[in-house]
Amino acid sequence: MSGTGKTSPRERGSAVVEFTFLALLLMVPLVYFIITVGQIQGGAFAVVGAADQAAKVYVAQPDAGSGRAAAEQAVMLALADYGHPADNARMDASCQPSDCLAPGSAVTITVHLTVPLPFVPFSDSFRLNASQLDASATQVVGRFR
Repeated sequence: MSGTGKTSPRERGSAVVEFTFLALLLMVPLVYFIITVGQIQGGAFAVVGAADQAAKVYVAQPDAGSGRAAAEQAVMLALADYGHPADNARMDASCQPSDCLAPGSAVTITVHLTVPLPFVPFSDSFRLNASQLDASATQVVGRFR
């Protein structure tokens, strides 16, 4: 009697188990994907802000050595605000013309950030990265300082 709509005692409750299993199977990768995209987006905001602040700090210093040191500190502080460790970042500075703090010269700061995959155990040995992010900012050294 298959048309009566009654289920046998053995089949009772299996739909709940199947739904729970499939929901977990589909939701865990989706949640992980959302967390990873959030980490990448946060890293993108971090490198843009870090590059901008580092360029502004660099041109405000009296000499190129202290400018580079202040810019590196600004990068590390900006990345720390977004929760990214300093070990994952690198900063490059370039000047056009070569005298970085001459009036009218352009100082370009480029920040490189590696965003690791979240929740990966032993990430130091595996080096599994979600993304490599770069951002640049340029400031012109003012005539009057």
